[in-house]
Amino acid sequence: MNILLLAGSPSTPSRSTRLLHHVGEKLALLGHRYVKLHVRDLPAQALLHADFNDAALKTAREQVAQADAVVIATPVYKAAYSGILKTFLDLLPQDGLRGKLVLPLATGGSQSHMLALDYGLRPVLSALDAKHVLPSIYATDLQINWSAELGLTLDPAIEKRVRDGIENLSGSLSALNEVALNTFASIPFSSVRCSV
Repeated sequence: MNILLLAGSPSTPSRSTRLLHHVGEKLALLGHRYVKLHVRDLPAQALLHADFNDAALKTAREQVAQADAVVIATPVYKAAYSGILKTFLDLLPQDGLRGKLVLPLATGGSQSHMLALDYGLRPVLSALDAKHVLPSIYATDLQINWSAELGLTLDPAIEKRVRDGIENLSGSLSALNEVALNTFASIPFSSVRCSV
């Protein structure tokens, strides 16, 4: 099953994108494949003017369409997810997340904004017809540390939430895969009459 890591941060490097990549690496260790999409790398003019003919936007929308699951990461600014992520989500069709599992991640300066995912992003993901939006993971800047020597280190509390989120997503994907493998297509019967 395919997983799309969707980075919604306007800056690089960013804590939210590092957290997203961390989740992707852990999912890969569990045998899942993923691709990365950084919204900030899409052409700004095409994104802002909703140029559906732009090749990069077409490719990005196709990546979303082909994914079985999407892990979305965003920084929280002024109690809302990033504007660049909103701009991209607005370009998806109304059912752009149909049948997909979605794991939302966010980072912010304080715990004051932790509900931004549930009150801001979750309704948008549901409106895009996501099959299931998994419990959100919100981390403050103090819970995520980066150093060139150690890489990404997480506070124990947020590390447990991240681990639980990864296990939840992996288990849900495995269950969907099992259902897909055990689903048989119906065989239409013909209405040919037999004469005796």
